[in-house]
Amino acid sequence: MIQLKNVTKTFSGNKMAVEALRGVNLFIGEGDIFGIIGLSGAGKSTLIRCINLLERPTSGQVLFDGVDLASLDQKSLLNKRRSMSMIFQGFHLLEQRSVLKNICYPMEIAGTVKKARLGKAEELLKLVGLSDKRDSYPSELSGGQKQRVAIARALATDPRVLLCDEATSALDPNTTAQILDLIREINRTLNVTVVVVTHEMTVVEKICNKVAVMENGQIAEQGPVENVFLSPHSRIGKELILPKTSAGNALSVPGHMPEGACIRLVFQGQSAFEPVIANLALECGAAVNILSANTKNIDGKTAGQMILQLPPDAKSELHVKTYLKEKNIFFQEVELYA
Repeated sequence: MIQLKNVTKTFSGNKMAVEALRGVNLFIGEGDIFGIIGLSGAGKSTLIRCINLLERPTSGQVLFDGVDLASLDQKSLLNKRRSMSMIFQGFHLLEQRSVLKNICYPMEIAGTVKKARLGKAEELLKLVGLSDKRDSYPSELSGGQKQRVAIARALATDPRVLLCDEATSALDPNTTAQILDLIREINRTLNVTVVVVTHEMTVVEKICNKVAVMENGQIAEQGPVENVFLSPHSRIGKELILPKTSAGNALSVPGHMPEGACIRLVFQGQSAFEPVIANLALECGAAVNILSANTKNIDGKTAGQMILQLPPDAKSELHVKTYLKEKNIFFQEVELYA
C-alpha cells in the first residue's frame, strides 16, 4: 500500500545542511497499524510528513498504491492526500468553530453539500463518543476530547490511511489508553491503515502489529512487533525495549554484585502465567537472582520479560540454559553495567 524506497531528506540552513532521513526503505501494508518509534531527533516526524508529501523527499520514492506521489501534478496529489488524513500532538482545532463545525471543515473544502456533511459529522461524533459536545468549542474540552474531535475530523473524508504524529504525547496515561483503544477500533471496523509515530514503546505494544525503530534518520530494525520485542538486535532497539531502572536508564547493577552471567527471558501466551522460575529452581536446584521483571500486552497478547542472574559456576549455568531450551522459553545473554 505505502512503500518508501531509499528516501532521503536534507534541510539546508545558512551555515549547514541537516540530513534528517538517510536511505529509508519501508513497506506499510493495507490494514496495518504500523509504529515508527525512536528517540527525539531520530527523524520520525520528518518521515511521516514525507509519506503524504507535506515534506518532499530530497531523493527516493514514496509510492501509494504503486504510484510515485512526487510524479503527480498538484491536483492529482491533492486527490491522493484525501486518502491520507493526519492527527497531531497539538490537536490543531479551529478555536472559533464548534466541535461539529470543526469536523465539517474538511468536507466544506472538498465541496460536500451541507446536509451530507452535517449528517457525516454527527455519525463521527457518535463514533468517537462526543455526541453531547457537538456545540461546544475547543476551549471547553479536555485534551482527550480535543484529540477525539481531531480524529473525527481526520475521518471526515473517508481516508484509507490515518497518520498519527505523537498523537498521545500530550495526554495522561488513562486518556492515552482510551485514544489508543479508539484508534485500534477505527482500524478494525473501518479498515483504516494507521501509521503511528511515537517515542513510547508502550504505545507500539498496545496497538501496533508492525514497527520500525529509527535512529539518526535511518531504520535500525523493523518487523512484526512481537519479533522485535522478543529479540531486538539494534542498539537503539535494545535501549527502547529492554527493562529500565526507575530512573529510566539502561538497567544497571552495583559494582559489588557477585559474579554470574545474566540472561533475558521472554514469555509468550500461556507461559507468561506459569511459575517458570519456581519450576526452574526445583528442577535445576539452582538459585537464580531476579534483577528485573515485567509483563506487557502486545497487540492483545500477553508477553513478559525478565532479567536473571545465573549461578556463577559453569555446571549450574549450563543446567539452567538446557532447562529453558527444553521448555521452549526464549532467552538471550545480556550485559549489565555497573
